[in-house]
Amino acid sequence: MAGGPLSERLIASFDAMSEQFQLAARYIIDQPHDVALLSMRDQARAAGVQPATMTRLAKHLGLTGYDELREMYAEAVRSGDVGFAGKADVQAMAQRRKGEHSLAREILRVQAAEIIHLAESQLDAIVLTARRLASAKCVFCVGLRSSHATAWHLHYIISMIREKSVMLDAVGGTGSDALARATPNDVLFATSVFPYTRATVEIAQYAHQHRIPIVAITDSEVAPLARVADEVVLVETKSPSFFHTMTPAFAVAEVLGALIAGRSAEAARESLLRFDAHLANFGTHLKSRTWMRKVRARPSASPTRGKMDGKRHKAIVPDQE
Repeated sequence: MAGGPLSERLIASFDAMSEQFQLAARYIIDQPHDVALLSMRDQARAAGVQPATMTRLAKHLGLTGYDELREMYAEAVRSGDVGFAGKADVQAMAQRRKGEHSLAREILRVQAAEIIHLAESQLDAIVLTARRLASAKCVFCVGLRSSHATAWHLHYIISMIREKSVMLDAVGGTGSDALARATPNDVLFATSVFPYTRATVEIAQYAHQHRIPIVAITDSEVAPLARVADEVVLVETKSPSFFHTMTPAFAVAEVLGALIAGRSAEAARESLLRFDAHLANFGTHLKSRTWMRKVRARPSASPTRGKMDGKRHKAIVPDQE
């Protein structure tokens, strides 16, 4: 997530950099706390470049070397200019695994901190993205691999509240075909995080070339989607787990769905009434009363437990007459 003292300069010159410089620059943009706290060798390893590349990039920026760059970021952290929601992510990286309970606790705490950070840093981006989506004639949604659930969830919510969402994930490799009908009055909602899925990026590039507005959820200001999108919500993906977390991106999709529904509350209500009737006709959901009758009628696994729990069951299960 951007926020370091050199982020704007790095983003502005990113396209003109060599591939190795881009890897190093992306690391500095996305991990400002780590730039301040970790050694240059550790940072180079995390960025996927040689330590000399970090030094050359610093000199390319007009600094004497990487030590000067690190000191700039250390001062920014000390003064509070690098705006992360606490240091949960840094602490999680530094901690050793202390068993399954400890790891589970770390993962949940990091995810919670990342969602709090969204509330502190991305509200304007989320609101602007929701407005774009709400005003679109049709929303085309794409998210593949780990990002699929995020795109699908927003598509599902929009489909419930109005008839103008298309999921670009059809079988047989025909998912992107529906985009041929898109116009500048529509919006492409795309989501992908590192490592970025080629098909998602190519679909976004197609939309950009055909002047179809794009809104995106991604993880960096220099991510492929961020560089073509009209509105971008940036999410954290770091986790103590071996796999990056998608929880913040999924949370953003839920918030977007709620804001879109709220901007056309009456139309959303009418659509939801029709949707509820449709689900009822197909018996999609369990009926709570029917299900509780079946639970009460099921033989107890333990005769003793059944006798002991009989009065308690009567107290918590309402009469079904």
